[in-house]
Amino acid sequence: MPSNSIKIRDKSKLVLSVLVAALLWFIMFSPWISPHINFWLCMTASAIVLTCFAFAFGGKESIGTDSDLSGTKTATVLIGILIAASLWGVFWVGDKLSQLLFSFSRAQVNLIYNIKGNVSPTLLALLLLFVIGPAEEIFWRGYVQRTLSKYRSPFVAFLLTTACYTAVHLPSGNFMLIMAALVCGIVWGGLYWLMPQNLKAIIISHALWDAAAFVWLPF
Repeated sequence: MPSNSIKIRDKSKLVLSVLVAALLWFIMFSPWISPHINFWLCMTASAIVLTCFAFAFGGKESIGTDSDLSGTKTATVLIGILIAASLWGVFWVGDKLSQLLFSFSRAQVNLIYNIKGNVSPTLLALLLLFVIGPAEEIFWRGYVQRTLSKYRSPFVAFLLTTACYTAVHLPSGNFMLIMAALVCGIVWGGLYWLMPQNLKAIIISHALWDAAAFVWLPF
């Protein structure tokens, strides 16, 4: 078991990291600040910052271990694709249901897509695939949830991480975005809770889902 001094140091680093994430997401989504910044430049920079925090405080295990899936790269990729495709299907159904239940849903979803602006779809897909998507999983699951699992039960770590992941989207004031973050947090966090050895596949799934939802097959 880690000593008390290590526990305090780890927890302090974790709290600092989550607070930095909350600040970065506030800057990107706050109605007072977001109109004055380049969203994708800020998002890319934030992803890099959080990845650095994850590796500095959580070590190389933030991206998974060499023993993940017994080292079978093909299985890792296939599982990642399957998760991404399944989650896209869940959101497709959710999009249709939300339009039936909430009169404001389509308008709020359109606001999310308006963030794309005039950014090249190719550039956006590359950023989502290789920077933003992987960074979020490396930070939230690979570092935050994994670290919490050292000091709380894996289930409690899953709940706390999902709550934090959802909460950082609150400044947007966009109900549909917040609910999307909650669903994604439950899916990716739940998968990591149940199958922590599949972190690399979860990272791949997040990257693919981001690119599909924003660029290739938007809702």
